[in-house]
Amino acid sequence: MFRKMTLGILIVFSLSSLLHAAYILKESKRRSSKIDHMPKHKVADMKKIPQDPAYYAKQIKTWPKARQKRSDEAFNRKYFKPWQLKKLDIPLKDFGWEVRFVTKNKIYTENRKQISAATYKHWIHNANYTQKNRVRRKAITTERTNVRALPTSTPFYLDPRRVGEGFPFNYNQNSALHMNVPLFVSHFSKDKKWAFVRASYAFGWVKVSDIAFVDDAFIRAFRNGKYAMTIKDDLRLYDEKGKAVSFVKLGTLFPIAKDGKHYLAAKRGEKGKALIEKVSVDNPKIIAKKPLPFTSQNVAMVAKEFYGEPYGWGGGYGCRDCSATTRDFLGVFGIFLRRNSSKQAKDGQSIPIKGIPKQAKKKKIIREADPFRSLLYVPGHIVLYLGEYKGEPVIMHTYWGIRKKDGSKLVTGRTIITSTEPGKERRDTKESSRLINTLKTIVKF
Repeated sequence: MFRKMTLGILIVFSLSSLLHAAYILKESKRRSSKIDHMPKHKVADMKKIPQDPAYYAKQIKTWPKARQKRSDEAFNRKYFKPWQLKKLDIPLKDFGWEVRFVTKNKIYTENRKQISAATYKHWIHNANYTQKNRVRRKAITTERTNVRALPTSTPFYLDPRRVGEGFPFNYNQNSALHMNVPLFVSHFSKDKKWAFVRASYAFGWVKVSDIAFVDDAFIRAFRNGKYAMTIKDDLRLYDEKGKAVSFVKLGTLFPIAKDGKHYLAAKRGEKGKALIEKVSVDNPKIIAKKPLPFTSQNVAMVAKEFYGEPYGWGGGYGCRDCSATTRDFLGVFGIFLRRNSSKQAKDGQSIPIKGIPKQAKKKKIIREADPFRSLLYVPGHIVLYLGEYKGEPVIMHTYWGIRKKDGSKLVTGRTIITSTEPGKERRDTKESSRLINTLKTIVKF
């Protein structure tokens, strides 16, 4: 009798330990860095135009639930596509861009010292490109990780003495991946410290220590069809001992556990094997089932999380650039976007506005663009359309700066809300370079 009771207690204990959430997701803060000390000038728009996204959220147009559902289903297919690949599907014009970049340009350290040919040739040699598609394994990120152009953590810049170059424009910072992102691994670097991966929205080199390799059983458990996304920025995931596992940005996907109360996260186990950990949250308001309903309350709440964040080229320093802001904002609502602005301009319905006189262009934007669900694109920059204020189209964008007549830039360096003519009150800004005059397309979803 005693042995049966003991066995029963052990079974109950074993089951309870399996159901215990080993990870916990909590509110946190991004660690301060030199990105926080960049110039952050203000223009008149930032004082005269309402800076709370809630003001514009009342202007949103109804998005039929069926259409949002289809969009979200397409998001999921694209997100998990790397697990279906048999080989890299990167176009030849894009593959190897980094080799062409460092061999055709003079590149520099942050301290303005030119990087020698011997150094970048070593990086290229380490990239081991002759082994492309030799590994062909499926993997997943187990923490937020940087995607490098070449397999090195060393930053490289174009001539820092040139306008718009130098810090923070590190051309080795190709992108950043959230945790829980499916990957196709092409091959490893010669030193085995880096993996060349293709994710849903970016490709390049990530540290092997930041990923884990998945098998069919893992994929079946993880790709369960029920997903949530973080709707609060700058969170942290901790293990049961209180050790930080990963920095977690808004827009990070977590499968919902079978109990409907917890979430799933990928963990790197022994020999790099992917394991699944159950996640609890200390505040249920930091994460929501995907797609989040497209309501005025929700779009205002999510948009406000981005406001004021420093400009982080390629997702560097735990921040975002213009395309990362649009990608993470729209992703919560089930709209998939790729890595850079030129790709994002092709991810939705494109309405040309190039060459239209300024006032007519503004009227067309207000008439055609859907607040919080349309983007405006100019080569090199992309913005989220919020709505109108006193007959002017208003945008939220992670903006490096405004072109001045002398060729330099007035650095704003953060996510701001402006008209399509930020800085128009300044005599030193260049009329032809104002956004309204350069905007090429409206991108609708």
